[in-house]
Amino acid sequence: MSSQYPANPPAIALLPPLLLLDRLLQDWLLEDIGRGDRTTQSLFPAGAPAGRAQWVMKEAGVIAGLPMAARVFYLLNPAVRFEALVQEGERGDRGQAIAQIAGPLDALLTGERVALNLAMRLSGIATLTSKYVAQIADLPAQLVDTRKTTPGLRVLEKYAVQAGGAVNHRLGLDDSVMIKDNHIAAAGSIAKAIAQVRARIPYPLTVEVETETLAQVAEALDHGADIIMLDNMPLERMQEAVRMIRDRNSRIKIEASGNITLETIRAIATTGVDYLSSSAPITRAPWLDLSMRIQDD
Repeated sequence: MSSQYPANPPAIALLPPLLLLDRLLQDWLLEDIGRGDRTTQSLFPAGAPAGRAQWVMKEAGVIAGLPMAARVFYLLNPAVRFEALVQEGERGDRGQAIAQIAGPLDALLTGERVALNLAMRLSGIATLTSKYVAQIADLPAQLVDTRKTTPGLRVLEKYAVQAGGAVNHRLGLDDSVMIKDNHIAAAGSIAKAIAQVRARIPYPLTVEVETETLAQVAEALDHGADIIMLDNMPLERMQEAVRMIRDRNSRIKIEASGNITLETIRAIATTGVDYLSSSAPITRAPWLDLSMRIQDD
């Protein structure tokens, strides 16, 4: 592994910049190592010999996070070579080898837990995301994530959503304007909220409005919302709202939100919405079990 990401980065998801990633990884390594890896440093007080290890899947799933795991070992020792045996977003089976690692054994042993934890978390998200995406694969609607993420992990969790085949919603509050129910209540109405933000935001930002009733949909249309979210609407009301929006302005994007599960996602997608936003692929994802095994020469 060089000082950069692999020469052929995965096309399925956008890798975070190393300037950001390295700061996160260094903090997580420091959290785990503390004043030193007592076990590994005691085993190799005069310097560790070179060794090899293999990563193996202990259950089937979609892999995500190997480029970040490789970076963990690089930060500990640039001499470590991490070779991914699968592509990001690729599904693997139980018992399958997904990576080979070679380098000083102290770096391999000290970095094992942080690297595995990260890959298991991200692979779990990618795996559950892929199940949601499969339910609507033949429909034009797309699954998007939300800002319900683990503090400090957002950029990586959203990367995993991409690896699972879905689309990122805004990364943060500065990405776009989303006028939600509490904003509407604070401003007094949808009309007032849109007017105030339009007067203050930079030109490129889009304005999305959350609606729960057909009256709110009509108000959002009347005042120039770019995206209209249909939040927790029954299917019949959602279908009527989609017709209303399409009849008025076919360029407006429509997002469905609320109660989107593996059981409901397809029915909601058939209403004609463009996007379905759900926190479940991140907040309900179990970790995908992976392990590292030191290899004998």
